[in-house]
Amino acid sequence: MTGVRLSVAERRAEMLVATVEQIELRGVAAVRIADVAAALGVSNALVLYHFSSKEKLLAAAFEHAARRDLIRLRKLLGRRTSALRRLRAAVRWYAPTGQAKGWRLWIEGWSAALREPTLRAVTRDLDQQWKAALAAVIAEGSAAGEFHCPDPEGAALRLTALLDGLAVQMTAYDAALPRAKARRWTDEALARELGLNPTQPRPREGREELREQPQETRTQNPTPSPTP
Repeated sequence: MTGVRLSVAERRAEMLVATVEQIELRGVAAVRIADVAAALGVSNALVLYHFSSKEKLLAAAFEHAARRDLIRLRKLLGRRTSALRRLRAAVRWYAPTGQAKGWRLWIEGWSAALREPTLRAVTRDLDQQWKAALAAVIAEGSAAGEFHCPDPEGAALRLTALLDGLAVQMTAYDAALPRAKARRWTDEALARELGLNPTQPRPREGREELREQPQETRTQNPTPSPTP
């Protein structure tokens, strides 16, 4: 892309997309500033001019990849339908059996965050936003009498903890868990948290719900993009 004049925002976005691609290709620990620069045909100095350090570049890349997942989550949770339908759609999308989140990228990020304070702050903030968004709709549905959940924040934490754990198993170990079983466990966990009968048939989805099912891959290839 040498010779193409980009705005500062465009150049930064281009570098973040390239960084996400390099993380997926090489892993967080192995990615170098030089790899990102080479992928774009620019100098190392230009990358450092925009981000000042590898740590800040990686943290910004993870945030960039996750933002689209958060936008998608909020779109699902903001639909004009019942809270229960919105939660089911969001949890199905977030789950490792769905099309949400680049789970390999997130697992890389969690691992690197143990050693990188900048990245840890970013991943913690994004994780808290996921939980808060789910908790808000759980509280809304409980208040409306759709279901009973006395602790929406705790329910959101338990649900995302289960989904994150399933994602690690299914991403790190091939065939560790059948997708159908993981989906059943996900549905059962949501029912338990909402005080519903897990064997009760799900309401038939209308056309609007079917249209809202995501076709893109919190995406399997989050470039950018989860979404936690």
